[in-house]
Order: sequence, then C-alpha cells, then structure tokens
Amino acid sequence: MQKLGVKVIPVFFRTPFFTEERAVQTANANGLKLEVIDISKAHLEMMKNPRYGFGKNFNPCIDCHGLMFRLAGELLTQYNADFLISGEVLSQRPMSQRRDAMNAVSKLSGYKDLLIRPLSQQLLEDTQPIREGWIKKSDMLAISGRSRKPQLALAKELGVSVFPGPGGGCRLTDKNFSVRLRDLVEHNQLNLPEITLLKYGRHFRLDDKTKFIIGRDENDNNNIIGAQAGFLFMLNEEIPGPLGLLCIKEIDDNLISQAASLLAYYNSKSPDSVTISYGFSFPLDKSVTVKKAAADLVNTLMVKE
Repeated sequence: MQKLGVKVIPVFFRTPFFTEERAVQTANANGLKLEVIDISKAHLEMMKNPRYGFGKNFNPCIDCHGLMFRLAGELLTQYNADFLISGEVLSQRPMSQRRDAMNAVSKLSGYKDLLIRPLSQQLLEDTQPIREGWIKKSDMLAISGRSRKPQLALAKELGVSVFPGPGGGCRLTDKNFSVRLRDLVEHNQLNLPEITLLKYGRHFRLDDKTKFIIGRDENDNNNIIGAQAGFLFMLNEEIPGPLGLLCIKEIDDNLISQAASLLAYYNSKSPDSVTISYGFSFPLDKSVTVKKAAADLVNTLMVKE
C-alpha cells in the first residue's frame, strides 16, 4: 500500500493473549512507527459470549477480528484516516479467513464498506475505496490458499527481509493454555491478574473461588513474583524448591494448609513433614507445618493440561 502512495498507519492491538514484542521488532526493522493500543477490557468482554463461538481450542477468531476492525474503525477520525487495511489472505486460515468468515468479520465490525484486504482484494467484493476510485482494484492482488510462497515472493520484491513467522502467537490457540483459561471462565474468574498467571507453573483448583500455582523452575518463580497481583506467596525457605502462589486476598488456614502440602509434594528434597513459610510480601512472616500431599490428591486437584 505504501508503494501505491498510500500513507499507512500500522496499528497493533494488545490483549492478555497476544502481545506486541514481535510486531514491534518487525516494525522497527522496517522503519515503521507502530501504534500499540491495549484492548484487553473490550476483548475480555467479547470472550464471555462470542457470537461465532470458539475454534478448536478457546480461540474466538471471527469475533476477535471483528472487534479489532470495529475498534480500528473508531480510530479513523482520530488519525484523520479514510479506510482500513488488513493483511488477511483468503482461505489461509481455516476458521477466520474462509470467504464466509471474512464476510462475517466485516459485518461484525460495522465498517465493512471501508475495509480492503490488498493481498486478496481482486477475489473479494468491492468496497467503497475500490468503487470510488481511491484505490484501483487492478493494483490489488489475488492471493489465496494456505501456501506462503506468494507472500514470501512479495516480501523479496519489496525488500522486506525481517518479518515474523507464520504462527500468529495467540495463546488462545494453544491447547494447554486453553484448558486453563476454560477453568477460569467456568469459575467466573476471567480477569487480568488471573489470566496473566495462566502462563506460568502448575495450576490447581482448590475450590470454586481459589487456585494455587506452583512454579516449575526459577524462571516460573520469578514470573509469578512479578505477576502476583496481591496474592499469597508460599515457599520452603529451608530447602530450595518451587514457589507457590495461593490466589487469595485474605488468610484462610484450611486453604493455606492444603496449598502447603501440595507445594511440599513438588520438593523432592523435603521430608514428609515440612514447614512452609507464607505471606503477602517478602520477607514471608508466617509459617505452617504440614505433611506432603498424596499423589492421588495432587492429580485430583490439578487443572489438567
């Protein structure tokens, strides 16, 4: 589109399920100023009841794309822009880029007539930018199907050598992440702190309101500390091992004892009876002595992946 003389304002919408790091790196490498806009609140609302449902895992791709185009359309006045451009390719992805799905996305957005898809527009219905001659349809392309060869050839022609791989990077298409996310939805806990923690550790469901997370390694432990959102830390301070995070905001002795026994189970060097320290901040100022949880209890409480 830039080659055709169009001024393009690239926009990335951030949610808890896909972040901008790869897009920013690619934009910087190609001399593009990328606008990053957080749409987490609107995206979480959409996730509660997507009109077109979910894909193979927990990915509401059609509703997600429709939401992003609607929000992009609402930015047209702010950026003094005339129409929307999408890099979608007809039939490239099985859920959201079928012809009927792309039509559904356009209708959902409310900006159907201002949207063009330059890589496939010759194969698609004309919209206002085409009908009114803002853009010539003959300048558009007719790419379709799952092969990436046409895009790679186009990138070479345009001198674009730095670009991300074909995977979208959306965690909602990941099976294990989706299982954990479904657990949050089923327990009415679809909120940013809980979602952020889905990426780390082993997860356990202690009751309808409470989860417990155990780090798998030092990296997990550090990320849990960084994302803890005011929940309760648990740690065996005498024998190095995993960090636990009990998702409660007030002390509950029964939940603490249950979580401590789970934490002890995952420390192979701990004796059968162990003292676990806990607190809402470091240094941990309280402790409880428990026995290691039995394997069958661990399996029962784990959010299965």
